[in-house]
Amino acid sequence: MISTGNDIISLNAINITRTKQEKFYSKILSPTEKELYNQAEFAAIPFENFVWLLWSIKESAYKYLKRNNPTLVFIPIKFTVKQLLIPPGYTLTNFETTQLEGAGFNNKAALKGVITIGDDTLYSNSLMHRELIVSVVNDAENFKNVCWGIKLIDGSDPEYQSTAVRKFLVERLKEVLHLDGLVIGKNAIGIPTVLKEGGELPVAVSLSHHEGLIAYSYR
Repeated sequence: MISTGNDIISLNAINITRTKQEKFYSKILSPTEKELYNQAEFAAIPFENFVWLLWSIKESAYKYLKRNNPTLVFIPIKFTVKQLLIPPGYTLTNFETTQLEGAGFNNKAALKGVITIGDDTLYSNSLMHRELIVSVVNDAENFKNVCWGIKLIDGSDPEYQSTAVRKFLVERLKEVLHLDGLVIGKNAIGIPTVLKEGGELPVAVSLSHHEGLIAYSYR
């Protein structure tokens, strides 16, 4: 079954001091992942960013797998990022827009990862700016059929975030599918679904929000 998973982090909202404490990050990073950060190419990334980058990758992988494995429980340390490649000459930049959407990541300075849990292997693409991290996972290295979007909103109330991200996704799907009356619902295990006149469409979607940020991915 086709699936997708995404996650977004507002770096302006994290507690940097707490994130750097081993008691905190050891619940997210395995010892081998901690060693991964010590490689020279990660010098351009603050440690707290690295911790939340791996969280976003693992959360995205969990959302991807949960669609087909309803009993899966999210324990970050059990998801292992085996590989993380940084674009040559990578530096952190500002997110200099209020909305960004795309299909695939070929023209983006994305950090590319490989993540495993049990017998499953997934691939990730992540965009990191000074203000945010967004990750998307797929079951193949090629993301050309994976679409995604990021948007800044003017509120952080959970109900407002939820409404805003659904509206954001529906507006894009209306353009792509040439359909009106689309609604984002949830199935019996809480996975987002695309509905049209009460019936579920064969489109896998994932939603995320954090503080004043919302994001989607779909296939």
